[in-house]
Amino acid sequence: MTEREYLAEGRRVGIRPFTPGDAEEFTARARESRELHRPWLFPPEDTAAYTAYADRLTGDPARAGFLVCERGGADGRADAIAGFININNIVAGAFCCGALGYGAFAHAAGRGLLGEGLRLVLDHAFGPLGLHRLEANIQPGNAGSIALVRRAGFRLEGFSPDFLFIDGAWRDHERWAVTAEMTGR
Repeated sequence: MTEREYLAEGRRVGIRPFTPGDAEEFTARARESRELHRPWLFPPEDTAAYTAYADRLTGDPARAGFLVCERGGADGRADAIAGFININNIVAGAFCCGALGYGAFAHAAGRGLLGEGLRLVLDHAFGPLGLHRLEANIQPGNAGSIALVRRAGFRLEGFSPDFLFIDGAWRDHERWAVTAEMTGR
């Protein structure tokens, strides 16, 4: 799949799977975005870590990873990677659910690109992937992440103390969710 072969396209972004050829750009963007991501998120910042990360997303049927690419790229490069959205812990059968993880890169933050990408991922999740429900577990202080899912139609469903081990400690999370019916899909 080349950079212009998207699974879905919006007005400004397209979504596509991770590829080995994305390692250099992805890791450079992650390093540039360290201040934006900390303490919420720790994407891979070197090629070896990226390779292991991308392999898990592309080789495990319980995961799906999507790069959100700005078509035409604001920095003059074609199809610059603006961020990423992953669906983890995909369970089929009666559950048909997955857990979202995501992040925008600093050059794209605050421009609505990840929101547009999330709408495309929701269409893909509730369409070709056949899911019924997606959850996003978010640390209560992460206002930007909460605003993103709220705009996408997620509802707050609960609070999970000591839910995920992040940055050396067990962190509380709010549980946000959306179903196919809630989005009209």
